Amino acid sequence: MQDVHCPSLAAPTAASARGRSWEIDALRGLMLVLMTTTHIPTRFSDPLGQPLGFVSAAEGFVLLSGFVAGMVYTQRRLRAGEEAMRDAFRKRAVKLYLCQAGLLAFLFGVVTLIGGLLHQPAITDLVSFFLDRPYTALVSGLMLLYNPPLLDILPMYVIFMIVSPVLLLHGAHQGWGPILVASGALWLGAQFGLGESTYDELAALLALPVPFRQTGAFEFAAWQFLWVIGLWMGAGEASHQPVQPVPFPRWAVAVALAYAAVHLVWRHAVGQVPFPAGGAMNAAYDKWHLGPLRLLDTLALVVLAMRYGPMLVRRLPRPRVLEALGAASLPVFCAHLVLAMLALAVFGAATPDRPWALDVALLAGSYLVLYGVACASAAIDRRARRIAHRVRETRDPPRSRPSPLARPTAAPSRGGRRSVPATMRTPLD
Repeated sequence: MQDVHCPSLAAPTAASARGRSWEIDALRGLMLVLMTTTHIPTRFSDPLGQPLGFVSAAEGFVLLSGFVAGMVYTQRRLRAGEEAMRDAFRKRAVKLYLCQAGLLAFLFGVVTLIGGLLHQPAITDLVSFFLDRPYTALVSGLMLLYNPPLLDILPMYVIFMIVSPVLLLHGAHQGWGPILVASGALWLGAQFGLGESTYDELAALLALPVPFRQTGAFEFAAWQFLWVIGLWMGAGEASHQPVQPVPFPRWAVAVALAYAAVHLVWRHAVGQVPFPAGGAMNAAYDKWHLGPLRLLDTLALVVLAMRYGPMLVRRLPRPRVLEALGAASLPVFCAHLVLAMLALAVFGAATPDRPWALDVALLAGSYLVLYGVACASAAIDRRARRIAHRVRETRDPPRSRPSPLARPTAAPSRGGRRSVPATMRTPLD
């Protein structure tokens, strides 16, 4: 990979972990492009959203981020020890929290002001809880309880980063079986309202002022399952024990291909809602609870990516732009949220009456800004590495080696003790 390495959303860039890591960065870059297409309010958001079936970019991004976190931080543990791994997770969680706090401040202080002055319902509806109870919203937002739309994914990542060291250590020492079973059970409980009922009980017990619907659209209890699967797969890669040691059976690939193909055609035939007339079956494809049929669609695409991905990598040109975006996942992700909020505040929600040229300019301009952010982030990262390298050289200058012709004096010193060459002396000498 060229010099575009920088931190990802949930872990250091994959390039710091192993070779051939540019593919992961390119995939994350693709997910960021899809997120931007969905979140920037244009007429393209709906037709281009969920292009591969009833699966959004969020599923791929969470799974990939979990994979990279498991791979990179497991290597950190193997190289520097468990405490170093815990410390790296803590630092990453703090960075994510600071990003969330900055985005909240921008939303409350800038976007809300612009949206209010321009009377944009898209913004006033988005921050309705803040407008009704500003102090409560600010404090609870900093406590990661109040998570307005668009700003409800980073809090999920912060929690995942806090829990991940425990999972990785348990998986390394006692196996991943119990973790995967417990994670699956938690996902299943979320399908029956476990997260909401648990929060309501805690809110009543602790007198929490934030209603459940204001805590964010993502059901953490469901989405942790994708993160744990990614974490497990990444840890296996780092430990040279991949979870797929042999190719998938042909029948498994055939089933995954059929399932993904049916849902791909279905999605583009009826739209993003599987059953437009409504009905209970839509819950099986619910995004926020990661419904079971939606989860199966995601896993089918994972099987196909693992089966056919290496072949595509060999035959397709290397997507340098996507690679750069994925390598700078965190700054690009935050920048795309800033652009989406500003677009909502200035232009409002997408409408058919808006000129096509404006929608095209909004989307194209957003892509250019994100690429600029990625390039700037890479430049800053390179400069930081150079400074750190110079500091290390200044602090720990390379020791001069003795000439190979020089021989240590073997004659005994005063008192009968042999003299020790200066290059071999310890502090006690």
